[in-house]
Amino acid sequence: MFPTVRPRRLRENSILRKMVRETSLSVCDLVLPVFVTHGKSVKNSIKSMPGIHQLSVDMLLYEAEEAVELGIPAVIIFGIPKSKDPRGLEAYADDGIVQRAVMSLKKEFPNLLVITDVCMCEFTDHGHCGIVSQGNVLNDPTLGYLAKIALSQCQAGADMVAPSDMMDGRVGAIRKELDANGFEMIPIMSYAAKYASKFYGPFRDAAGSAPQFGDRKSYQMDPTNVREALKEVELDIQEGADIVMVKPALAYMDIIKSVKENFNYPVGAYNVSGEYAMVKAASAQGWIDEKGTVLETLMGMKRAGADIILTYHAKDAARWLNDCK
Repeated sequence: MFPTVRPRRLRENSILRKMVRETSLSVCDLVLPVFVTHGKSVKNSIKSMPGIHQLSVDMLLYEAEEAVELGIPAVIIFGIPKSKDPRGLEAYADDGIVQRAVMSLKKEFPNLLVITDVCMCEFTDHGHCGIVSQGNVLNDPTLGYLAKIALSQCQAGADMVAPSDMMDGRVGAIRKELDANGFEMIPIMSYAAKYASKFYGPFRDAAGSAPQFGDRKSYQMDPTNVREALKEVELDIQEGADIVMVKPALAYMDIIKSVKENFNYPVGAYNVSGEYAMVKAASAQGWIDEKGTVLETLMGMKRAGADIILTYHAKDAARWLNDCK
């Protein structure tokens, strides 16, 4: 008891503070999301996401080069097709935008981990994550399409696939398809607990993926639910997921913690577009310190149990973390 016990003794010296830290945040924890589109020399600003752009493949290589120089180990690719149709055919085309981006990245940066988003919403004209019939998103008919998309991405050279659609059984379908085609060593990072969140707005601006009717509440999770998240994670692990993700991250740190404690499995956290946009907007007004806020937020995700953090702040965070070395 005080005065014998004084916790402040270990806070007085900056070196000691670093030595006794319980949680560490590293550049190696970060994944940079990128948006790739057709054309040449394309670098379209995204108004709701300052500093983030839609990039043609040639411009994506400059972005990747910067990420590699900063020590960021991985990117995740989201594609913007030439045209959209009810079944999102470009999502698994040999010359699709994602496939072209993967091939270019792996050729130029063989040691960069290239992750691909497996979904249909960016490629369909209705903006939903599956096959639609009479206004309903069909689960089982969608599974084969998702497996086909994942396979095409792996054939292009993807190092990891990340299904984000939230269809029941999609991890198992993808695992079976990959294994049958010689890609048994490609890991799956499933969006296991993906909530029907209001934080996705800027992403939908960037990818042009807003639903053209209804919403996604019939397949993305109710934000009030915890037990359901644990059930979803358990099912994805049983189906062969190698990493499970919680999305969004900031308002769902309790879910990250519960997933880690219940399964002791590699956990990803997606620091999503709306979370990014809020920090950028408040920082631009001078209301918060951007660097301190970003690093505190990412540290919170690590403290909750995240092993991997997908974040649009990745390049800035890498610079700040590298400056601290």
